Amino acid sequence: MSSPTEITPAQLARLIGTPEAPLVVDVRIDEDYTLDPRLIPASHRQSHTDVASWGDAFAGRAVVVSCQKGLKISQGVAAWLRHLGAEASSLEGGFAAWQEQGHPLVPASVLPPADAAGRTVWVTRARPKIDRIACPWLIRRFIDPEAVFLFVKPSEVEAVADRFGATPFDVENVFFSHRGDPAGADHTCTFDTMVHEFDLGTPPLNRLATIVRAADIARPELAPQAEGLLAASLGLSRMFRDDLTQLEAGMLLYDAFYRWCRDAVGETHNWPNPGTRAP
Repeated sequence: MSSPTEITPAQLARLIGTPEAPLVVDVRIDEDYTLDPRLIPASHRQSHTDVASWGDAFAGRAVVVSCQKGLKISQGVAAWLRHLGAEASSLEGGFAAWQEQGHPLVPASVLPPADAAGRTVWVTRARPKIDRIACPWLIRRFIDPEAVFLFVKPSEVEAVADRFGATPFDVENVFFSHRGDPAGADHTCTFDTMVHEFDLGTPPLNRLATIVRAADIARPELAPQAEGLLAASLGLSRMFRDDLTQLEAGMLLYDAFYRWCRDAVGETHNWPNPGTRAP
């Protein structure tokens, strides 16, 4: 049985991808990280040796700390973070238990470099509709909760990426973009690319990816939910002139679709309720 200051991998897995997810800090020593340079989704690495200097940044926040086996290093870091005002737990069994239970792991090799503040920075075309809201949602929920998104004129995406150290996405001729023949059955969108490259192909995210693809490339026959997503996305684009405000509104939309994909695909709703009908 877990202690009050521990969380199990199964419990953490249910939280990741939701707005209630804690910050996840990987404090594995370099030797362990080198043996498996992958990360629990939405986590970032810190050294346990100087937790007293970086831990203040987590005051008042929920944090889960993971070392290799969930023993002395994560226990000690979590205790330090609690001392500094964080609501910190250690991951029971650590990275090894997470891996053994088959939960997703993100290859560090595909993650963009962080800026001086430890955030990834991304740039894409202004006036987002579907892919350019879905992808930031995926990044914020499963890759980097503190990620920064820059929306600029289409002609300036490449130059802004170069000048500001940002990673471009959902534009032509970049790594994170559409793939396949646009006129063919193999055409996939940027959200598909990110799910694949970040190795996040869980059943809920694969289901969501199909809906996003169907809405984004005008293939509604792929998923009946696509037309609803398209309508809601276009409605949001008319409601907000500011792209970042629209992104924040869109986060809730994708949170809802993700929870449906994960928890509610078998649920139906009818009116009137058969149990309340008069005889």
